[in-house]
Parts: sequence; C-alpha cells; structure tokens
Amino acid sequence: MKAQWQILVVDDEEIMCESMAAWLREDGYAVDTASSGREAIEMARRTEYAIHFVDLKMPGGIDGIETLMEIRRIRPDASIIIITAYATVDTAIAAMKEGAQEYIVKPCNPEEISLLVSRIIKVKNLQRENMILRKKLARQYHFHDIISKNARMAGILEMAREVASLRSTVLIRGESGTGKELVARAIHFSGDRAQKPFVAVSCAALAETLLESELFGYEKGAFTGAAERKKGKFELADGGTIFLDEIGDISPKLQADLLRVLQEKSFYRVGGSEEVRVDARVIAATHKDLRAAVEEGRFREDLFYRLNVIEVQLPPLRDRREDIPLLVEHFIERISHEVGKDVRGISDGAMRVLMDHDWPGNVRELENAVERAIVACRSGTLGEDDLAFLQENGSGRQFRVPANMTLEEMEKLMIEAALKRTGGNVKESASGLGIDRSTLYDKLKKYGIER
Repeated sequence: MKAQWQILVVDDEEIMCESMAAWLREDGYAVDTASSGREAIEMARRTEYAIHFVDLKMPGGIDGIETLMEIRRIRPDASIIIITAYATVDTAIAAMKEGAQEYIVKPCNPEEISLLVSRIIKVKNLQRENMILRKKLARQYHFHDIISKNARMAGILEMAREVASLRSTVLIRGESGTGKELVARAIHFSGDRAQKPFVAVSCAALAETLLESELFGYEKGAFTGAAERKKGKFELADGGTIFLDEIGDISPKLQADLLRVLQEKSFYRVGGSEEVRVDARVIAATHKDLRAAVEEGRFREDLFYRLNVIEVQLPPLRDRREDIPLLVEHFIERISHEVGKDVRGISDGAMRVLMDHDWPGNVRELENAVERAIVACRSGTLGEDDLAFLQENGSGRQFRVPANMTLEEMEKLMIEAALKRTGGNVKESASGLGIDRSTLYDKLKKYGIER
C-alpha cells in the first residue's frame, strides 16, 4: 500500500539525499532522488509525487523556495517539506507563505521523518477515499444531469441507457416540470448519436403554420417574408435526435405530416416540391393522456402507436421525495454560484418545509423555490424564514383523516395509492410502505385489491 505513494527527495548533498531516501525505502515507500531544483522540477512534471522533500539552499541558480513555487504551479495539491541547515524565522515564514506543508531542520531525525510522512500519507489516503466515494455517488445518483436515488427513476434511467443506441421512437409522459427534456437528452447523449445534433422543439409554443415551417423548413417565396430557403428542425437534427415537447398539442394536419416523417423518413418543405430525406430519431413528450385523446378523436391512433414504441412514465416529485435533499444540495451549489451569494447549506427546519410541500410544479418548481430562497437569504444557510412564501400560499402537504374512516379502510387506501404510484409494482410498493412483499400480497388478498 505504501509503495503506491511515491516520494521525491531533493538535496545537492549526495550523502544526505541517499540517507533520507534509504530511511523512507525501509518504511516501504517508493523514493526517487534529485540533486538540484531544476532536476526536481522536471521529475515533478513526469511523476505525481505524494511528498517532496526539498533542501532550502541548493546551487545552480534555483533554490528551495523557487523549486517549491514551481512544483506547486505544476502540482497544486503537492505536499512539500522544506529541509534546511540554516533555520531562521524569515526563511520559515517565506516557505510556509509559498505553500510548504512543513519546515524541518538538519540533521534530520529518521523517526521524526517517519512520523511526519505517515501523518501526511494518512491524510492523502482519506482524501483519495473521499474522492472515490464522491465519484461513486455521482455515478450512482447522477445520470446526464438527472439526479435521483428513487427506485422507479433508477429503472427509468437504466432503460434510457439500454434504448439509447436504438432508432425506435420514445414517448416520455409526465407532469410539467418532471424533467422530460432531461431524460430525452440523457437518451440522446448515451447512445451512438451523441456526437450528432440534439434539437428540441416546443410544439405548444407556436401556432400551426409557424410550427409547420419550424419543423419542416420552407422554400424561398413560400410566404410573405420568406426571402430565402430555410432548413427546418428535422433537417437540422439529421443523424441525431429531434425532441418534440408537448406533442399532444399539435393540430390534425401536423399529426398527419409527422406520421409521414415517421413512416417514410421524408417530408416536403413548406412551399416546396422536392422530397427531403432525413435520419432523425424522434423522442416526444407530453403531460397529457394521449390514450384518452385517441379515444376522444383528438389524436390519431396510428400516430400514437408510432410514437409510443418505447414509453417512459416519469413520476412526479411528490412520489420521489427521497430525491428532494439531493436536488436541493445540487441547486444550492449551482444557483448560489450563479447569483453570487455565499449560501452553503440548508437548515433541518427548512428542509422539512421542502419535504412537506406537494410540488405541483415538480422539479422545476423546486429549483425556482431554492433560487428565490437564496436571493432572499441573509446568511450562509437557508432557513425556514427564507421559505415563508411556500407556507404562505398554503400549498404545503397537509394530511387529514376523513371522518368515520376505520383503520382497515385507511390501510386499504394507502395500499391502493402505493400501487398506483408504482404502476402496480408490488416489490416497490411494499418497500415504500415499509412491509415485506409477502405481507403486501396477503393484504391485497384480504382487501380484494387488484394490481
């Protein structure tokens, strides 16, 4: 384990240099030596040493302080120990000011050196372990800007990885603010189209005629103001992905045009007669129930099935409350930097306020709430007072037991709600309710609840 940490000893006195190297090698460390500051700097460029022992007085035009400064420039995290036979208060201050970790006086005591190195290496081991843990947590809870440790979200993100390199269309359903575009981007940037364009279009933001020219482009003279040919979003997304947000809002004519693109991989620009062929993967999103829209005749059934090859149903934030602390920590770190406020954390009371809120606007609302609280915050920690606006609007989660409801009736309601929240997943529902799967099966049978 010790041999993983390399040490560099720099001293123009060969006997001193080799003696210290020998002591350290006896302790199990890998040690290199250098006889001048210039040689040490070149060695530091090639190798990342855990510790540098540097003599203060060395010939050759570059002394220990200059060597220290150059090594620190190359390796900002380097631990540098200055060694000198000419100890003065001024040189000690100068060495510490330039970043020396320790300052020791010759003749060196081997036992003192061993203890010093052991202490520094112990700190470096802890730093390395922390870095590894942070990277593991980042991999575990972060996926292309999506932050979650919720079991249902984990399944969605795993599926996103699996379908990333397929050409199949994806339909992402979820309430406003649940992160539908983030999931679409995660799918795109995890697959073999990652180096190609990702083009997002909000279908609800434009009128039918504007959306048509936005999607398919137009020819010169197609309408008043069309002074030259313009490529549409489908052409711009060629080879990559086009994300059609709020697909449930498009008109019947555009539904027919979109169906043609999905079937034929081609379209005509507005005012054009030349067929344009494209290879763009389509990911669509909606907060509406498209199946109900199909039944009501407001959405084409054939288009629905073309879009719904792979379906992703995003849970609302109120059903993944365990993600709130993770998201809040992320938002505080990012937003405080963006707005120039030194806010570093959140109190337990303020976190309870956020955990108890229903979040009808989901993650987007949470982000806006954190930003508003940071702007209002007068200290380095978000408190309950900074979130008073959430409590004032009365939208916090308040649970009231209906009158004359029995305990069994309440239990049945809770089980039904858990099953609805997890899409009928018994294992996930049991976990959320804090009971065994077998216990939940017994209760399903007892209350006659169908999955």
